[in-house]
Order: sequence, then C-alpha cells, then structure tokens
Amino acid sequence: MKEETAIFAGGCFWCMVKPFDQMPGIKKVVSGYTGGHVANPTYEEVCSGTTGHTEAVEIIFDPEVVSYQQLVEIYWQQTDPTDAFGQFADRGDSYRPVIFYASLEQKSVAEQSKEQLQASGHFKAPIVTAIESAQPFYPAEEYHQAFYQKNPAHYNAYSEGSGRKGFIRQHWDA
Repeated sequence: MKEETAIFAGGCFWCMVKPFDQMPGIKKVVSGYTGGHVANPTYEEVCSGTTGHTEAVEIIFDPEVVSYQQLVEIYWQQTDPTDAFGQFADRGDSYRPVIFYASLEQKSVAEQSKEQLQASGHFKAPIVTAIESAQPFYPAEEYHQAFYQKNPAHYNAYSEGSGRKGFIRQHWDA
C-alpha cells in the first residue's frame, strides 16, 4: 500500500481531525504543530505565541483510495478561507489557515483548488489561506489526539461555541 502525507492548518486542531478521520483511505490523523522554529514544542509554548508554530493535522492517506485533491476540497469546507488571522474564536498565528504541501504536485493541486474556489464566487472576500512548504511536524500531547472521541461533549460544545459549526452550516451545507 502506498502512503502519502497531507498537512492542513485550519484553526483548532481538535476540529480538524474528525472530518478526515473516518474517511476511506485515511490511515491516521495526528494533531500537532508545524511551521515554527522550536523543536518538539509543547501546547503551552505554542499557545504563548513564541515558537512560530501553527496548530495543524497530519493526515496519512492511501492515494489509491482518496486523492490529495479530495482532501483539499474537504479542507476548504472546514475553514473560513477568507480569514488569515485565525479561525472562528481562535485568533493569532498559531490558528492561521495553511495548506502545507509535501511535493510540487501537492502545491499545484492546492494552488489550482484555491484559484477555483476564488473564481467560484462562493465567497465575496478574497481567499487568503496560505499555501506553504511543509515543515517538520511535531505531534501534540496525547490528550489532544482524537479529542472528538475522547471528550465528545467538550468537542461538540467547543465546535459550536467557537462559531465553526455555524459557519460550516451557513457556507458549506446545502
């Protein structure tokens, strides 16, 4: 079986796991940190804003079952691609939306998808999600992994209270 990696940042990593976790072809979704200048940062360090990291998910997938293009399309529907300064209630660089590409092919797919979303008129504001080269990815602490399964009440209250679920309903649900 062939495996590839996708890394997406879309605000709180808790909310970025579930949409990908149960899809066919997904082998693993890990919450973590990427894009910073400190090796093996802790959650507290990332939240302090001093490490330069962004909360993200690393997705290990089988490209023969699910394509990178499909993952990018799902990614868009979990975020507000017009907000470069965080996502929903989570503000700041550690919550900025980013597609981190692992290859030139992934970069091309992400850029084309971004252009198509902008041209679609789905959003009136510009699509500002960054597309950047993948950096070292550091898994978050164990209590952050699969949070939606471990703490469903907290997860559901957070994803609703943060404004994420309402935004998705308003902009993506038909």
